[in-house]
Amino acid sequence: MSYTLDEFAADCHNALKKDSSMAGVEEVRKCVEKALKDPDLVAEYLPEDCDQERRVIYEDPELKFCICAHVYQGPKEGSPHDHGPTWAIYGQAAGETEMTDWEIVQPAEGDNPALVKLSRSYALKPGDAHAYPPGAVHAPLRNGPTRLIRVEGENTDNLKRTPIKAA
Repeated sequence: MSYTLDEFAADCHNALKKDSSMAGVEEVRKCVEKALKDPDLVAEYLPEDCDQERRVIYEDPELKFCICAHVYQGPKEGSPHDHGPTWAIYGQAAGETEMTDWEIVQPAEGDNPALVKLSRSYALKPGDAHAYPPGAVHAPLRNGPTRLIRVEGENTDNLKRTPIKAA
């Protein structure tokens, strides 16, 4: 039995409606893991030949969270960043992403970006999903083609985010 996008979105909605704290986000992370295990959902929304790196495939009209499909055809390195005032969950569907977590050593002030230092590195492999609370600084490194589902507490296209620079 396939796990549809409608079911996935409804499960996320229900988890967050019940508990909007990070405990509710943890329930959403489990929903992401379930979605990653469904080959039909992955094939439909994360096709290998997709030419868009980021697509919002669902945005909740009430709670404002969104589900994004990310498809990278080759290597790509992300800079340290947070998701502003919201949380995010990265779920690896195919390929591998080396994630790094960063610690803020100097907060942003005025026009000066926050300065961060590397605190740890780990791999996200197919089936893995990791939640980042608001303000958690991280950076992805993809050495080859990768596909992932990312759920954001609010669509980050519409949010102001802290400028961040490695110290």
